[in-house]
Amino acid sequence: MSAVFMAAGGLEVPDRVGLLPDTIALRELKPDVLRGATALPARKLDRAVRTVRDDSARWLSVPLRELFETAMERFDDAHAAASDAWLAPRVHAALRLTRREAGDSELWNHVALRVVPDYVLWRWLGGPTTKNPEPSVNPRRFVGPYHAQAIARLWWAAEIFRDGIDYKPVEAAGSNQEMFNSALRLEVFLHRPTAQTVIRMLRDGTVDSTRAANGLIKAVNAAGSTVQFEYMAQDEPLDAKARRQWIADLEAEGPVPHDVLPQGPDDGAVPYMSTITLLPFFQELFRSAQIRGKETADNDQR
Repeated sequence: MSAVFMAAGGLEVPDRVGLLPDTIALRELKPDVLRGATALPARKLDRAVRTVRDDSARWLSVPLRELFETAMERFDDAHAAASDAWLAPRVHAALRLTRREAGDSELWNHVALRVVPDYVLWRWLGGPTTKNPEPSVNPRRFVGPYHAQAIARLWWAAEIFRDGIDYKPVEAAGSNQEMFNSALRLEVFLHRPTAQTVIRMLRDGTVDSTRAANGLIKAVNAAGSTVQFEYMAQDEPLDAKARRQWIADLEAEGPVPHDVLPQGPDDGAVPYMSTITLLPFFQELFRSAQIRGKETADNDQR
């Protein structure tokens, strides 16, 4: 078992990220825990954690913890969702992983339950309402698929929506929750030119609301089942050697910056002409998409 340090709020946090089995993590997500009324049994969970057999700096939990504490300080409770765009690129740059490593749910279980459980509650609990006087967090935010689990979704959003070293597209995607909530789970967005073309439409103001983004995402996904985007707009394979170098460079780098964007792995940008090729097609999909309220807005502009 790794050593622990005292974090904000008196939370004892292990100093290194480990692997926590799904069955054990789920067993401890009792109703009172999900309501935030009872703390998770830290020592009991620690006994079940498997150590990552790699003593490099990328597994240190302190830099991750600091990022989430900063997010909870910078964004008030009413704007917790806005923290996604700030956190995603920085979590990705702090916890440097291969895609294979990032596919291990036990890693994300440990981060959510033992490193930043207070963040998961802060981001996903919400306040009481008349209809829901005792809100609780969906257990999938602690232990769930990559597109739903509170920490994995941030890392994978940065991985899928970045453009090589550039995390600005991740920030743009994070400004519209439909990109994290809907697009992230769809296989069609693993095609990088598709993701970057949709993000371009967000950045240029074509898509200016969550409703519009939802309509475009649905239209792109439906078209992707019949049109092979990878043949229309080819992508380049990611450079695995550059990824390994980016991971190794963490040893010599300082903490992830809070006030400027870090840089991702220099493993290849999306070919510019591929997004240029897709853009008019996606614009036409968007014009034809069934979006509630869009017809009224279009008529008002005539």
